[in-house]
Amino acid sequence: MFDRLEDLLIRLEEVLSELQEPDVASDQNRFRKLMKEQNELTPIVEAYKEYKGCKQAIEDSLQMLEEESDEEMRELAKEELNDSKARVEELEHDLKVLLLPKDPNDDKNVMVEIRAGAGGDEAALFAAEIYRMYIHFAESRRWKVELVECEEIGIGGMKNVTFMINGSGAYSVMKYESGVHRVQRVPETESGGRIHTSTITVAVMPEAEEVDVQIDEKDIRIDVMRASGNGGQCVNTTDSAVRLTHYPTGIVIYSQTEKSQLQNKDKAFALLRAKLYDIECQKRHDAEAEARKSQIGTGDRSEKIRTYNFPQGRVTDHRIGLTLYKLDKIMNGDIQEIIDACIAADQAAKLASMND
Repeated sequence: MFDRLEDLLIRLEEVLSELQEPDVASDQNRFRKLMKEQNELTPIVEAYKEYKGCKQAIEDSLQMLEEESDEEMRELAKEELNDSKARVEELEHDLKVLLLPKDPNDDKNVMVEIRAGAGGDEAALFAAEIYRMYIHFAESRRWKVELVECEEIGIGGMKNVTFMINGSGAYSVMKYESGVHRVQRVPETESGGRIHTSTITVAVMPEAEEVDVQIDEKDIRIDVMRASGNGGQCVNTTDSAVRLTHYPTGIVIYSQTEKSQLQNKDKAFALLRAKLYDIECQKRHDAEAEARKSQIGTGDRSEKIRTYNFPQGRVTDHRIGLTLYKLDKIMNGDIQEIIDACIAADQAAKLASMND
């Protein structure tokens, strides 16, 4: 591990030197690549430098304990020694985490698709609430959200909704939301006061660039039509809706959220690319089944990952055994604690698998 860290330290110095070259700014691709590499290497190198500093502090403290006779100075040396040893342990763990193989999609924007499952209208209402939860969460991180497609029902619910989140590292955070979300509560339409259980599915897909996915024009049918539906935030009244049909996979994309046909077409193609790229990612995950078992939140979308229990004000993430009694805050977008716990569990599982 330490040989690799030394190599990364040298590489960061090379990158910083290259960035100082007068002609680098004129080559934007090279400049962006170097800046990206600098951003990735800096936290690792900074932690490694602190680690080396703490190791040196341990040696200095031990030497002082051997040479120093003054009791007060010896006590200071012991305190410094204990602090440095504790910090070295923390940094060793942090460095192992920083050196874990990085998901190549982590820096990408995401497409999020929410679909109502079992539970009829109640599932559609919950789908709309989870959509709003993600909107609030994205806003708290200053991410931009763009609606791509949705199908509403008249009482304020959504049978399905797809939206893009544009933000630094969006996939690295949002990927833990993929799976089945279950709600337990008394529906407003329930006169007997019985608790119902409904489900929705959430699919989080990394945004795919044109270089990631090649789409043959012969495989696509494009239909243009007037936007339709119950009105509200998802529908306009111009002849601008676009439907894409991808023959090889049978995927159908319908986009009507923009007033411009061209904008709807761009959004539809962006969603199609994301879906095709996601299919390829899933195939790779299936081919690495054992590695996938050790990961949190990037597995089977049929997996029940979370339950929202309204009568008890409780949210439970079943993958990591986390229960929080702050349902109102979570439904208002305060999901960072759950995501942080998923990230920590994912890292721990990967470190454990590396040590096996």
